[in-house]
Amino acid sequence: MTTTARGERQYRQYCGLAAALDTVGERWTLLIVRELLLGPRRYTELLADLPGIGTNLLADRLKKLSAAGIVERSETGAGHAYRLGPLGEQLREPVLALSKWGIGLLGEPSADMITRPHWALLAVQSMADASRLPEVAETYEFRVDEETFHLTLDHGAVTTARGPADSPVLSIRTDATTFVRIGAGALGPFEALATGKLTFAGDADAVVRCSTVLGLMERPGPAAG
Repeated sequence: MTTTARGERQYRQYCGLAAALDTVGERWTLLIVRELLLGPRRYTELLADLPGIGTNLLADRLKKLSAAGIVERSETGAGHAYRLGPLGEQLREPVLALSKWGIGLLGEPSADMITRPHWALLAVQSMADASRLPEVAETYEFRVDEETFHLTLDHGAVTTARGPADSPVLSIRTDATTFVRIGAGALGPFEALATGKLTFAGDADAVVRCSTVLGLMERPGPAAG
């Protein structure tokens, strides 16, 4: 790895992966992108949801991301905020894929680990695969601490959005840590139901379908004749 005149370390390899890591491979950078995947965020919001980054380091990372065209600054009624530009939006699928891969590496959280409710929406986006139930058209609502979002299946297509659903077939309520533990396989969805860490309202059979779409259980096979 080579250090440039500006002090930036680069791999100096004519390779797409190396070029990507030269741009977004520094510590904290992809976590900033993660926060912006859900929409514009103010500097103070980013600082609050990235505990440990420090104000100077956050400013430096945002400056580099802006210079690379990945992040843009926009004006809002409450001042300015940061959002992903077109180049940054191209990171959505790679970041969600990394999140899906990484959630399988999680076990039980240690006492010093933190989580945020909005990370649950990103987890759902990374885990959901409508092709597991291509014949289903219905909506599931999730209330994770103070965050509410929903997932809609439409015959092989899947969409997610923040906010409550109009007519969900299933509404799930839990906390952020429990949600991540379920996604990581450290806690089964039905175990969470049995212990009261997760509750639901709606169609009981939809719990199985929702779990199937999220890859938390295998699709039930046809009944034996």
